[in-house]
Amino acid sequence: MAFDLVQYFNDQIRIQKPQLLNCYPKQKQDLTIQELNCLILGKLISCLREDEEKFYYEIHQLDDLYIQEIARHLTTSHSNQSKLNKSELEISLFDILKLQFLELKQLDETASLGKFGIKELLLGQVEYLSGKAEDWVWTTNNLLELKGTKPTLTEDISLENTLKEFNQMATQNQTHASEEVIEVKEPSWAKIVEPLVALAILWILVNALCTVFA
Repeated sequence: MAFDLVQYFNDQIRIQKPQLLNCYPKQKQDLTIQELNCLILGKLISCLREDEEKFYYEIHQLDDLYIQEIARHLTTSHSNQSKLNKSELEISLFDILKLQFLELKQLDETASLGKFGIKELLLGQVEYLSGKAEDWVWTTNNLLELKGTKPTLTEDISLENTLKEFNQMATQNQTHASEEVIEVKEPSWAKIVEPLVALAILWILVNALCTVFA
């Protein structure tokens, strides 16, 4: 079931919760929401893996106490490295969790997914989550197979340098090729032959004139 819930939830958070973390600059707000979205969605996948029956039941219960318990567990985890303060983090996690539960419930009811469909949908999100967050997110929500999937800054810089070097090499080759073309068009022997050709033409003209007036 190839449906990207990561991007879908990101969009729904911005539409339904525009006030969430709006005290921060737009770029930081967007990055933080994406980070929390990945943290929570990954946790839902972990909960599903632990107990499919209970998870499916809780989706339809929309129990605030259960949602609060998950939010608090993520907030107090020793692996959590979010830059938000604990209170702000827990409130934000609760809001996003409730939105995700509600959206999953509506998707289930609209598309008649059932337990198997919800399971397939959520497990399919692992590939969409890959590379979207720092390793502490996957350690915190126990989605350990995604550790190391986000490209590091060093790798980005290395790729950028490689592309620059390639472009420089291509430019140098083009310049060298242009110089070679110019040299072919104007060979050095042409400068020596030109006077001889002119003398030969002049001799032919003089000889022709002498023939006419002879």
